[in-house]
Amino acid sequence: MKLNRIHHVAIICSDYERSKAFYTNVLGLQIIEETYRAERQSYKLDLRLTNGDQIELFSFPDRPARPSYPEALGLRHLAFQVDDIEQAVAELEEKGIVVETIRVDAVTGKRFTFFEDPDKLPLELYEK
Repeated sequence: MKLNRIHHVAIICSDYERSKAFYTNVLGLQIIEETYRAERQSYKLDLRLTNGDQIELFSFPDRPARPSYPEALGLRHLAFQVDDIEQAVAELEEKGIVVETIRVDAVTGKRFTFFEDPDKLPLELYEK
């Protein structure tokens, strides 16, 4: 088996409209398709990054809570590569997003930082 790339990352949110606004207006992801599935009482929003990678944003009623701090068991965080981390941080902060102090990866020497989505999902910016 040969895995070519990650096709998409799926995120279940607590407040669909708030998360939709965050991922489109704050992070600038492009809407591919938005679908309401009445039988599930759920929205599915397909979003595209500039390189074609995708995020699926879901809303489900009565979804269970999940720990989402970076060291919780399971998926640790979602990381986005940026060309200029200082510019990206400035843009987020202008939009009212709290961003941690920029750090340097001891292994790669690259700069990175973390911030959160509306459900406190840890998101990382990693400089190219």
